[in-house]
Amino acid sequence: MRIALLSYRSLPTCGGQGVYVRHLSRELVALGHRVQVVSGPPYPVLEEGVGLTELPSLDLYRDSDPFRWPGLAEFHGLPDVVEFAMMRTGQFSEPLAFSLRACQALRPRASGGRPPFDIVHDNQGLGYGLLALRAALRPYRIPVVGTVHHPITVDRRLHLAAATTFTSRLGLRRWYSFLPMQARVARGLDGIVIPSESSRREIIADMNLPPTVMRTVPLGVDADVFTPAPAGNPAVPGRVVVVTSADVPLKGLLVLLEALAKLRVDRSAHLVCVGKVREGGTAQRQVAELGLADAVTFRSNMPEPELVDLLRSAEVAVVPSLYEGFSLPAVEEMACGIPLVATTAGALPEVAGPDGEAALLVPPGDAGALADAIGSLLDDPERRARMGAAGRRRVEARFSWRAAAAATADWYAERIAAVGGTPTSPVPAPGPGPGPAAQWTPAPLSTPGAVTPGAAASAPASSTLTG
Repeated sequence: MRIALLSYRSLPTCGGQGVYVRHLSRELVALGHRVQVVSGPPYPVLEEGVGLTELPSLDLYRDSDPFRWPGLAEFHGLPDVVEFAMMRTGQFSEPLAFSLRACQALRPRASGGRPPFDIVHDNQGLGYGLLALRAALRPYRIPVVGTVHHPITVDRRLHLAAATTFTSRLGLRRWYSFLPMQARVARGLDGIVIPSESSRREIIADMNLPPTVMRTVPLGVDADVFTPAPAGNPAVPGRVVVVTSADVPLKGLLVLLEALAKLRVDRSAHLVCVGKVREGGTAQRQVAELGLADAVTFRSNMPEPELVDLLRSAEVAVVPSLYEGFSLPAVEEMACGIPLVATTAGALPEVAGPDGEAALLVPPGDAGALADAIGSLLDDPERRARMGAAGRRRVEARFSWRAAAAATADWYAERIAAVGGTPTSPVPAPGPGPGPAAQWTPAPLSTPGAVTPGAAASAPASSTLTG
């Protein structure tokens, strides 16, 4: 098959969007399919054999200059105007603006013949431009499908619950105003793939999607990279690790910090948090208020080898989330043979398995239960070893990117058949690795982005998947 894989942003070192795109595209190519990733900035790190079409944007949320004012020379069309106007009125503009650019890039041209792809797959952008693209592709019997990792309505509820002022609640409602659009677009596509049964239930309830258009495909992990520590490399005593978005209420870091303060009453414990922390944000304030300045270390933008080494050095890994649609960090930590303490929120029991096997499961938001579970593992090295080994076995049996890609490709074929299309036969890949980069590109934009083959690079660190 020839696959156009869309992602409105694909930052490779923070957040799961880039991780999903990188690994899914790599394994689809290894199965013999042709994949062209179409992404807005920040752009993904891709493997050899995967094509990349960059769709430049105004990039108004860049870390170095967020909510910036672009110069007039940077505006090249309607998507740029939409992106800027929405940002200046407090809305999150990237999903809609990217979808308009993607529609411009991928829609058929009058003189161009049949588009050079069999299916278009959007990675939780779900902007209105996808509906226009679907209508334009309908005569060619090319479906447009999407991934929903979890309904962002959950993030909105938790953010609003954590807001303390009328102004902040008003701003959050404005920021999340893209959610009705995403629900409408999801209902108008040719199918939705989700990573867990928990996500399925939430999406049906919050986005009013019919179950018949949904397919559950669990995510994977690179089990050849995320591996247990070699024999003779002991963990750092008392080290606890969490991979999370530090200032996002959904991720439960504030609860974990409260649990850490309880732990340190009678034992030495140190938390390493992998995730960007906002200067003066809620996480930093909580650390100061609880007197944990010498007990918490924040790390961010870690290359994958460094992340693996850090995970291996921990005695316990924690997933304190108030909701998860899947949790890539949990799978990566289990792959490294680290015992988990996780909440029962969302898909975490589905991912981590029965309580006491590879993870101790506690109620979300319960700092006391979290502290007790972490402490019990810190005090019991034999149990840690037993649970860590069970987690590794669970990953090997259930979570691989190759299996995720194969299941996704089967679903693609079903969706193509459902609209009366015929997928292109897979091209056998030479040898065990990916084949050569696909030699096709979408139609150019009025201001063309760079079209380059993906290049192998230092692998990115993973984090949770967000919308």
